[in-house]
Amino acid sequence: MIKLSQVNKRYPDGHQALHQVSLDIAAGEMVFLTGHSGAGKSTLLKMMAAIERPTSGSVLVAGQNMASLKPVAIPFLRRNLGLIFQDHKLLFDRSVFDNVMLPLSIIGYPPKEAAKRVRAALDKVGLLDREKALPITLSGGEQQRLCIARAVVNRPSILLADEPTGHLDAEYAEEIMQLFKAFNQVGSTVVISTHDEAILTRYGNRRLHLDKGRLVA
Repeated sequence: MIKLSQVNKRYPDGHQALHQVSLDIAAGEMVFLTGHSGAGKSTLLKMMAAIERPTSGSVLVAGQNMASLKPVAIPFLRRNLGLIFQDHKLLFDRSVFDNVMLPLSIIGYPPKEAAKRVRAALDKVGLLDREKALPITLSGGEQQRLCIARAVVNRPSILLADEPTGHLDAEYAEEIMQLFKAFNQVGSTVVISTHDEAILTRYGNRRLHLDKGRLVA
């Protein structure tokens, strides 16, 4: 499902974010990325989503080589990806409901069924009563939950999450992890970066540990 071979990432300022990273993630796995701040976890996830391109090496996701993927093909690839990143990329001129509806609108999902899915996703993250609100009126934790609802509403085959519980209290963090686990149990491949030891202890059957851009365990 996801395969990296000898991946390096060097930015124009000379910073080497990833060094010779090779890994395999099978379809249907739940995998956790761990490591210190700046270890390369976010860069690795962005490689999988074709947000970043490797300086060298190959990144294969569902048979597609991210390094050589043409820009026009990226939106089609992302239809099967749920993305949760620390920079939320919310549309602040649209309501909570419309933010979650966006992925379904892009793929032409039937409006009535789409509305049901949106409300179900909002209910899962505890935001159903805020569906008409604008994102700017939400707290940081609520904005994070909104991003999670948007990421899972189209039931993606691959879910990539960068510190998804970082702004959530313990109760909501547990509910979100249960949601990720439920997606994984029905076949979605889930890759999560986290510092949360409680989550790792409870859910982290497979961990990939990065240290200064190198995969060390």
